[in-house]
Amino acid sequence: MGETTVTTAEGREEAVRRSVAAEPQRRLMTRLRTPRAPRLWFEILLIGVSYWTYSLIRNAVPEQRGQALRNADWIWKVEHHLGIAVEQPVNHAVNSVSWLIVGMNYYYATLHFVVTLSVLVWLFRSHPGRYAATRLALFATTVVALVGYYLYPLAPPRLMTGSHFIDTVLVHQTWGSMASGDLKHMSNQYAAMPSMHIGWSLWCGLTIFALASVPWVRVLGLLYPVATLLVIVATANHFWLDAVGGILCLAFGFAVAWLWYGALPYALPRSVTRRPGPADRRPSPGLSLRRRLPQGPQERP
Repeated sequence: MGETTVTTAEGREEAVRRSVAAEPQRRLMTRLRTPRAPRLWFEILLIGVSYWTYSLIRNAVPEQRGQALRNADWIWKVEHHLGIAVEQPVNHAVNSVSWLIVGMNYYYATLHFVVTLSVLVWLFRSHPGRYAATRLALFATTVVALVGYYLYPLAPPRLMTGSHFIDTVLVHQTWGSMASGDLKHMSNQYAAMPSMHIGWSLWCGLTIFALASVPWVRVLGLLYPVATLLVIVATANHFWLDAVGGILCLAFGFAVAWLWYGALPYALPRSVTRRPGPADRRPSPGLSLRRRLPQGPQERP
């Protein structure tokens, strides 16, 4: 009986010691997983470094041309089997309307970055409590896409041999795209699966639809990824199934954000309460002076 009591007491003390030792780690994890107000300088630095790293890794993936073309042939056959291989007629039909295809070329080259950065800025200013979680979903989406580029090199339709797709940037000599023309050597041409044009545009569209208060802006948010899907197919930069890959990557990104913050980004509070700093905890000079002054005799009732 006595030995049992001693063992139990020792076990309790050990459990208490472990709990005390683990407390700083629990506090750190709780702090990291609690939404905080974003800091402008940190976000600019983080986004800049992250995009530079993304571009570096994406372009460092070996351009396995032979394997990429074989994978493109396989994707094309699968789409024919599924009855969704309509990329070529869409590409030819839109290319016959010069002003439309030129606009789509510039859309493909610019809005991918402009809209995504604009949504990030809007989140930073208007939804600081949801910013970090939504940004995490975007970053996780992009990271898993890099894995896809490495494991499954894929040539875009415009680079397939004997498929009669039209490279619309070369034909119409538009600027800005790193996928064709003089800039093609600066970008990995065989990183088509998954499509981050779809992953990022759907992230933008869902964020705008979920958080915007103006109805027509919410509708535009939903239309943006749909328009992007049409653009990537019409310009022969992606297959339909590349878009499916982008959607799956985005689902992974939101899953990561949900696991880390315990809720989907859009369900988190819009604002965050600022934690009191040392200056907030310091008593005011008047209060300190009153504490130092001697108190007079209290009046008796």
